[in-house]
Formats: sequence, structure tokens, C-alpha cells
Amino acid sequence: MKKYNSFRPGKVWLDTNGNRIQAHGGSVLYVDGTYYFYGENKEKTDGKSSIWHWGVRCYSSQDLYNWEDLGIIIPPNLEDKSSPLHPESCMDRPHIIYNKETKKFVCWLKIMQKDEKQTETVLIADKITGPYTIVKQGLQPLGMSAGDFDLVVSNDGKAYYYFDRVHSEMICAELTNDYTDVTGYYSTHFPQPHPPYVREAVAHFTYNYKQYLITSGTTGYLPNPSEVAVADTFHGPFKVLGNPHRNDETNTSFHSQISCVFKVEGKKNLYIACADRWLPQYSELKYEEYEELFHLLFSENKDENRIKELKKKYDNIVENTSIADYVWLPIRFEGPSEQHPDGMVYIDWLDEWKWEDWE
Repeated sequence: MKKYNSFRPGKVWLDTNGNRIQAHGGSVLYVDGTYYFYGENKEKTDGKSSIWHWGVRCYSSQDLYNWEDLGIIIPPNLEDKSSPLHPESCMDRPHIIYNKETKKFVCWLKIMQKDEKQTETVLIADKITGPYTIVKQGLQPLGMSAGDFDLVVSNDGKAYYYFDRVHSEMICAELTNDYTDVTGYYSTHFPQPHPPYVREAVAHFTYNYKQYLITSGTTGYLPNPSEVAVADTFHGPFKVLGNPHRNDETNTSFHSQISCVFKVEGKKNLYIACADRWLPQYSELKYEEYEELFHLLFSENKDENRIKELKKKYDNIVENTSIADYVWLPIRFEGPSEQHPDGMVYIDWLDEWKWEDWE
């Protein structure tokens, strides 16, 4: 058993049994004095087989450094190939919220179908650790192909579902009272013509009565610059503030993609941005090159030779996400300035840090 007393972004992070933590595209939830960290279990996703996931795994911690493996709380369905939980099904980014009225934990899963249509599977449980029961599958919220998302519960109990309408725009949709569907009321944000500029991997948090969204560009597992936006209400309008990763010369969000932001209990202003470093073995790849590739692919006058040259770099990438690492960094808020009249959110690189040292 390895004992940690600090965060070390980008370094291999082991659980209390000495195994790699497998909670990718994950989130942190605080329940009755305990932190729960859950996400995609990628232990068998080596990039060589057709296994995309091995269920949703959950960990618990009292100090945020040392995580006890609680096992797979949503197991893969090995028998039914058509199940959204089959290991070959592209299940991403589980999000769990608690409904005080129904007293149920509600989990949404993004499922990317073979035809690239993206749907949601919704499950409920009495405890955060399960067992979970599927109550909806094949759900296309608002009739849209729904990609990466976040679930948010406001202080008054109303819940919101932020998701990227695939390769188009960001949607904020209100959830039904039981949190298992959308009501039909929604707003649209950040329209973009095509990848890599379309926003995805949205992470929401509330600070000082304002609503913040941090999003990623659309480049698959290859990292790109993040973007932070702020609004007075859940439905916006959102104002884009810019890239929070200051001094990131690689333009790759420190070679990572944020999956959630959570507030540390007992701290006044400490929010942690949790990110995956999906492909640590390819840190030499440059964002500017695959930005150029996307631009060429969507151009009317395609330079086929240049496309072929750039594609060579990416065609041989092995997406071995079983060795993906984590990048957890504190968020810092700065007030209005001449350069940022609405204030700014920053995520600075730290080789090692402790939450105890922050306000």
C-alpha cells in the first residue's frame, strides 16, 4: 500500500492496493463526509482489442490523496452485445447526482453507437456504490445526438444537463424532477462550424454566484486548448474568458482534458480541476499540426498530399488508455482587470501541491 500526502499531476497514481486508479472521464462527489471518485474503468482497454471499457469503477477517500477501490459499481454486460454496457460499447463519462426528493442516485452514461449516433443510458440506485438499475437507454435528449456532458444540481434542487450537440454547439437542458430525462426546455451556446473548434468535455462549477463552464476542443484523445466561460445564470448567456491554462506553451491544457471541477469541503475558495492525460506516451505531438489537419479535412480545396503527410503521424497511434494518468490542479480566480474586465480563471502548472496549503 502506497501512502500519498500530496497531488503529483501527471504522475502514475495508485490506489491503496497498489493498482492504477481507473476512474477516467470521471467525477468526484462528496457524500456524508466521504469523497467518491468514479469513472470509466479502462483496465482492459489496451488499444489492441475491441474492449472500450470494463464498467464504472468507484473509489473513496477522506484526504483526496489516498483512494480505496470500492470495485465496479456498474459492471459490464458480457452476455448481450447490443447492451450499452457491453465492453465493446463506447461508454463514456459517467455522471452521478443525488435526488433529494426521490432519494435516488441517478447516473447518466454517454453511449457512442457504431453509426456514430450518440445516446444516453440512465440508471438509478439507492446508494452511490449501487447496485444500479437501467431505467432508460437509447435516449436522444431533445431528439439530438448528445456527446460529452455534465450534470448539475442547483441549490433549489433543479437539475441541468450540459452536453455537446455533436459537432455543432453546447446545449443546457433542464432535467425532469426525477433527473432521468429532459423537460424540453433548453438553451444553446458556443456554435462552431466543425472540429476541432466545436466545444466538448464540458465541466461546470458555481463560484461567487456565477456559473462557469470549462470546455475542450474536439480532437478525440489528442489534447487541445481549454476554454472557460462565465454567466449569471445556468442558461447564460455565457461570455468566453479564454484559455485558463496560463503559460501552457504546448497549447494542450498541459497534455490533458478536464472531466470535472469540484469544491473542496471546508475550504472557502478551493476548486480542483480534474483531468485525464489520456495518451501520456504521445506527449510530443503538437496541437498546431492536428489543428491544421482538421482544417484541411473540412476545407473545400483539400491539399491531399499534406493531409496524407499529417495523417501518418496519427494513423499509428495506439490508444492504450489503460495507462492514462491524471492531472489534478487548483483553480485560481482573479478579479476584473483591464485585460479581463469580467475577471479570469487560471489553472497553473504545479509539479506537486497540497490542498491544505490553499484557502
